[in-house]
Amino acid sequence: MLEPAEIARIATEAAAEKQATDIVLLDVQASCSFADYFLICSGDSDRQIKAIWEAVLDELKLRDIFPLHKEGTSDSGWLLADYGAVVVHIFGADEREFYGLEKLWVDAVPMLRIQ
Repeated sequence: MLEPAEIARIATEAAAEKQATDIVLLDVQASCSFADYFLICSGDSDRQIKAIWEAVLDELKLRDIFPLHKEGTSDSGWLLADYGAVVVHIFGADEREFYGLEKLWVDAVPMLRIQ
């Protein structure tokens, strides 16, 4: 079984390969009781959001890692995959600004930011 940090790294790399924008990996262990890492990224279109989503799920599936829970649709502008210790959020630009997760988790430690 992979450690949460490795799961987060794989998910981040998969998102980056699909040209996700404003990728942020947050260590939320000190301020969150249900996860260790949040991966937050954006896509420029429904099609790109779906491509990022599929890449993340596929890369982790190759390692027999499956989400405990999934929410959202690409056309809603927000998708979430909950891997327990790692939660992946993929947003459209407007939805990301609306939900403002980075502001909600201001105490989190940024591990990585790719703009």
